[in-house]
Amino acid sequence: MGNYLLHGNMKCVSFNRRGTLLAAGCSDGSCVIWDFETRGVAREFRDKDLNAPITCVCWSKYGHRLLASAADKSLTLWDVVSGVTIARLNLHQTTLVARFHPSSPRPSICLACPLSSAPLLLDFNTGSTTVLPVSVTEDGNPLGPNPQNHFSDSSPPVTSTAATFDRHGDLIYVGNSKGDILIVDSKSIQVYAVISTRGGSMVKNIVFSRDGQYLLTNSNDRVIRVYKTSLPVKGSGKEIRNITSNNDDCESQYGKLQTNGRSCLALSFEVSDATAKMQWKTPCFSGNGELIVAGSANKREHKLQIWDQSGHVLKILEGPKEALIDLAWHPAKPIIATVSITGVVYIWAKVQVQNWAPFAPKFVELEENEEYVEQEDEFDLNGKEEKDEKLLFDENAEVDVETCEKNEMFSDLDDFDDESVHLPAIPSPDAFDEQLVKCIGTSWKLENSNHYGSPSSMDAVKNNQATPSSSSPVEGNNSICDDLGEWVNSKRKRRLTAKGLEMQQDLKDKKASTRKRSNGKSRKSNNGKQMGLSNRMCSTNDPGTTENEKVKIGN
Repeated sequence: MGNYLLHGNMKCVSFNRRGTLLAAGCSDGSCVIWDFETRGVAREFRDKDLNAPITCVCWSKYGHRLLASAADKSLTLWDVVSGVTIARLNLHQTTLVARFHPSSPRPSICLACPLSSAPLLLDFNTGSTTVLPVSVTEDGNPLGPNPQNHFSDSSPPVTSTAATFDRHGDLIYVGNSKGDILIVDSKSIQVYAVISTRGGSMVKNIVFSRDGQYLLTNSNDRVIRVYKTSLPVKGSGKEIRNITSNNDDCESQYGKLQTNGRSCLALSFEVSDATAKMQWKTPCFSGNGELIVAGSANKREHKLQIWDQSGHVLKILEGPKEALIDLAWHPAKPIIATVSITGVVYIWAKVQVQNWAPFAPKFVELEENEEYVEQEDEFDLNGKEEKDEKLLFDENAEVDVETCEKNEMFSDLDDFDDESVHLPAIPSPDAFDEQLVKCIGTSWKLENSNHYGSPSSMDAVKNNQATPSSSSPVEGNNSICDDLGEWVNSKRKRRLTAKGLEMQQDLKDKKASTRKRSNGKSRKSNNGKQMGLSNRMCSTNDPGTTENEKVKIGN
């Protein structure tokens, strides 16, 4: 485990298409986006009408929009760059999983999986809602959210448990409580195939790999199954209609749907914990689809297991004694983000051992000493080989610096140039204290009433455009600038603590007492001088004093 992210009480996470941004939904109804390269908060979305915990967050394909489902049965669509709420819909049930339609750069259609209810196709532009089928009868007729009325026996009702789009949104895969997976056309809402899992256990999760070639299901029987699809990545809807038209040999319509399912999906392997028999939570593929990770559903452990494509356990990761509620694998790096029940996001990454040894390009670092046998002509000078290498390099060839090579991991059949990879930084201006400005303006009015006589001088001071009525306008403007500078500097000063204020008051008291003592001493000395002078003046008026004595006293 590398490090962790803290921001309130987070409940769910999701990476964008390239893994540069990480979105997290919090318990107070807010959503935060982390710049995953710098681990800094890039955006924070809040809505005054949304105060319930977020249950799921989902990115649009090119990162322009963010979809959040909350526990108050609402779906909120955000604009990622501006942080503005685009639309908001209220449903009859709490949505546990929500997914965008992956066809358009700025999609408005999403797939919602409410709690104990049929999945819905929602259109934010029109507000329309389409209910998807959750099961089919023996005649092949689709059943809606209340299929128990169609059965004569006392079997429990069939409910939907999971749903997801394929890579291009042509088909929707719906899992139910009977252990069936229905393949539904996203436009006609028609069921074309049914895949029954072994044991008929409830399907809890359905996840596609990034390339769209593999499908993962997590069932209630503690088994994770991986299927390989035979449908093309693009145009899967047309292909499955062709398969359906060719399978006309089946006696019943339900058998025809099962035959179509076996033609579309083939079981590749199964993984489970044979020792502990634990339930799995939020399984997913790695970025390249070669590995599978799942978290333990035990409430007292934060445990992950990683398997390869052959079903062998590669790694078991154990974290703090906190329950795991969500996880996401980075699209391009061996990094996993998990969410604990305490609201902390933990980052799991491989420890990279850095090697700073100054070796030549052709040298290889050895783990231990090995005996090296020198070849006969290894260090001989061969001018012909050097000349051949120079001929292979064309110095006059034109170098293309404008065309960018596509990354195979992120390149799709319909790449979009205006992809949102990094969010621009929005600086926040310093707050302007209006109350402090009013107080300062009032003091200026009292002190400089001769200079500012007009009633609108306060507004002029605010705008730094006051014009004094004195004969020296330069002096007036300089005084205003000095006062503003003093105000700014005083505002930047650090506030004193209680102990600092007490020490400042003691210092003021000491200065005041010293000033009193100095004033008392000067007053005494002045009184003595005045009394001596008055005595001398009186002695000169004495009639018994001679003229010579008067002159001496006067001097």
